[in-house]
Amino acid sequence: MSASLSIATNHSDVHLHTAESLAPGTHWISPALVAVALLMWLSALGVFLTQPLSSLPMYFANRYLVLDATSLLFIVVVNTVFLGICVYLYSRERHLPALTHDIRSRASLMLLFMAIINIGLMANHLVLLWTLIELTTLCAAPLVARGDSPNPRATAWRYMLYSSMTLGITFLGFMALTQSAHVRGVEMSFMVDQLGQSLTRDPDAWQRLGLSLMLFGLGGKLGLAPLYGWLPETYEGSPTTTSALLASVQFNISVVAVFRILQIFRGTEADFVSQELLVMGYVSLVVAAIQIMASSNYKRLIAYACVSSSGVIALGLSVGKAAAYGVVLYIVSNAFVKSLLFLTAGRMRAVYGTNEVGPLSGVIRTLPLAGVLFTGGIFALLGFPPFASFLAEMLILSGIVQAGNLLAFTLMCVMLTVIFVATGRTLFPMLWGAPKVSVQATAESWVTTLPKIGFMCILIMLGTYTPDVFTDLLRAVAVSIGG
Repeated sequence: MSASLSIATNHSDVHLHTAESLAPGTHWISPALVAVALLMWLSALGVFLTQPLSSLPMYFANRYLVLDATSLLFIVVVNTVFLGICVYLYSRERHLPALTHDIRSRASLMLLFMAIINIGLMANHLVLLWTLIELTTLCAAPLVARGDSPNPRATAWRYMLYSSMTLGITFLGFMALTQSAHVRGVEMSFMVDQLGQSLTRDPDAWQRLGLSLMLFGLGGKLGLAPLYGWLPETYEGSPTTTSALLASVQFNISVVAVFRILQIFRGTEADFVSQELLVMGYVSLVVAAIQIMASSNYKRLIAYACVSSSGVIALGLSVGKAAAYGVVLYIVSNAFVKSLLFLTAGRMRAVYGTNEVGPLSGVIRTLPLAGVLFTGGIFALLGFPPFASFLAEMLILSGIVQAGNLLAFTLMCVMLTVIFVATGRTLFPMLWGAPKVSVQATAESWVTTLPKIGFMCILIMLGTYTPDVFTDLLRAVAVSIGG
């Protein structure tokens, strides 16, 4: 009995306390969190269904906020993911009441995080967007500190340090652009729809330095090499819900920042942007392949796969044109893949009490539903049909071939093959091998599995049939970044 309590309390996705530490009067918080998340999702879906693309962009708050195809797409995606995460957290609290001890602060931070994210996705000013990304980091750090790593506070501090460094580099890019405008006697505005007027097509060292620093800094937030070091440790050591928020929500506001830069510079520095993204994408794929081959920790392996996905995105963005639609579809697909994998990994962690692959043999026999969902998530992550990631990767590779960059095509194919083999060698025995340990697993409630099944259905739908209204939105975003 006491051993069972130890497993239930020490190996969940957050620090837990005994029943004596339950906070009174907090039973309503997690249902309220789900209700707010549902309201946000319905609002996003309502705007998506009622607002025709022909009426966009729409400006608000003295043009500091904009609703265009890019912001609309990612508002729908991140709020869908957030709703699933909140439902998962609600169910976990229902079955592990000791989670109640910090649910008030956790829910407050999550709602503040999402409010900032939604505003940031609509930001029409680069400095405002930069500020809001930093604020999301400040909200996420206390959530990271609730993790089950040996020293979760140190993990949270390193996450903040890396984030501050990457955003500091981005800010230096803003300063370099300002200097470029000053040297040329041009007034500088960081409004997304006006900054292009301050740029020059002539060779300009300050302008190129600014562009380079902005892409390099934001690339670090995306987990691109060489500034990817924060990502594996943070994703592994954070609570399950926080890992999903970082990988599927905060990641996408950084993607939007990169998209804004591409929308600004595509007519002036397209070749320079392409070269920088190409190099970061190459290096990220190589680093991810090496680290995945050496990994024996399933949650860290997912984190390195996220680095690999960022590399694929960078390669696709470096080509643009025909690959752009594939990139947008790949990013949307990855938001649901990452959430599915991290939430399912939380279930395995709760039962087995470890993130190491070794003890977890025969998961699909011990935890049939979790095993099937994790297997499906891995196949989606690796780009297998019928998932959307397969179609997206084919479109990206096709775009790379059309651009005549056979080196990028070859490297991407080779690295994705290496990653597939390394991932399969590590995870498939864990899923289908003979069980090595005997564990007692209580049945998972349908509420807990509902978000994960929903994410799986969305992935299959995006890979087999996408409604025309959503396809048009994806295409509009792809065109805005040079597709």
